[in-house]
Amino acid sequence: MSSAERVQLYQRKLYLKAKQEKDFRFYVLYDKIFLHYVMEEAWKQVKANGGSAGVDGVTIEDVEKTGVEKFLNMLTEELRQQTYQPSAVKRVWIPKANGEQRPLGIPTIKDRVAQMACLLVIEPIFEADFEEHSYGFRPKRSAHDAIAKIKEHLKAGKTEVYDADISKYFDTIPHEKLMIALNERIKDQRVLKLINKWLKAAVYDDGQYTGGKRNKEGTPQGGVISPLLANLYLHLLDRIVSSTRSIFKKLRIVMVRYADDFVLMGKTLKAAAINKLKDLLTRMGLTLNEEKSRQIKAKETPFNFLGFVFRYDRSFKGPEGSKFWNVKPSEKSNQKIRDKIGSALKKMGPYKPEVMVTELNAILRGWLHYFDIQGVSYSFASKRKLNHYLRERLIKYFNRKSQRKSRLYRTQAFELLVRKYGLIDPMKYSSAT
Repeated sequence: MSSAERVQLYQRKLYLKAKQEKDFRFYVLYDKIFLHYVMEEAWKQVKANGGSAGVDGVTIEDVEKTGVEKFLNMLTEELRQQTYQPSAVKRVWIPKANGEQRPLGIPTIKDRVAQMACLLVIEPIFEADFEEHSYGFRPKRSAHDAIAKIKEHLKAGKTEVYDADISKYFDTIPHEKLMIALNERIKDQRVLKLINKWLKAAVYDDGQYTGGKRNKEGTPQGGVISPLLANLYLHLLDRIVSSTRSIFKKLRIVMVRYADDFVLMGKTLKAAAINKLKDLLTRMGLTLNEEKSRQIKAKETPFNFLGFVFRYDRSFKGPEGSKFWNVKPSEKSNQKIRDKIGSALKKMGPYKPEVMVTELNAILRGWLHYFDIQGVSYSFASKRKLNHYLRERLIKYFNRKSQRKSRLYRTQAFELLVRKYGLIDPMKYSSAT
């Protein structure tokens, strides 16, 4: 039996126990984290996820050169003897479309493997508790499922929408309250202590260390275990929204949540429900971004969620005057893919068709696969615009590489790259194939 199969078997047992006994508390989990097959699977998943080195400069390749078995044995022993101490988290800043920057925390490879091993053990327990309307960073769930559910609610008449935005969610999760949430299921103090170490890890940013033991809030985006912790903390909100006694249930208001992005939907959204939401988040130590959060009537005003825009548009196929829920890539998403293509072509050196096609296909395939949801998203117009933009950018690329009109321009570069080198034609792409 492979390490993956053994881990899955153990996870299944944990999940069923937690599902069947809602009040059960797990007292003995720590020793399972450093079982050899758990550690082996943790390494495989960290390697598959890739990523750059942390503050120690050690890469996946460095670990493989010095020996994976030796690396895992040393980490296993540290965990067994409880001498393991996480390194600082390396902070990098990711540019956002609005000109701001999003902080990303990169743990070391060693810390990523330790976090992954812990995640493999505790995730099934909380998965048994999580609500149906939560879709982000969960096994066998995706952004596509969330988009499909929103469309389903719209078609059912829940067209009043509160589009919520939590300010700096990952950076403001209160540690003390998060540990209380963990403690509802996990009573093994060694596991709780281990998680607390990751929460208290210092942050290394541009030569300076901040945070550390004095830090009382936040879990770094980029940490392996952070998405689970983020989901667990908002599960407190999920439970109240789903409670039969809540104002949300009484008013037949539903939620669709993907990590810290969520919408409330109903046939009507009374102020009392919105005020209750704000009160709950305040009590949790969180803050709604009032500028980005808004209440709308979706039949009159389009709204965006996870890169898609939902519009109530006139149908050209049905009876005159009929309308349908049009779900397609938002203009912001369309601009992002154009920017990526333009940036990639600007950075490319001398024309090497195989290299060019490999780089462009990686960009195109990811975008097209995400937005081409069969039966939910209507991305034809976006594909057509992307096709047109790609043709124009290739013409500019080849003309820039030559002072006279490029031979490839005359012979239609886009068609040649598609036919001979396998460049993806957006108009012919389908995620179903």
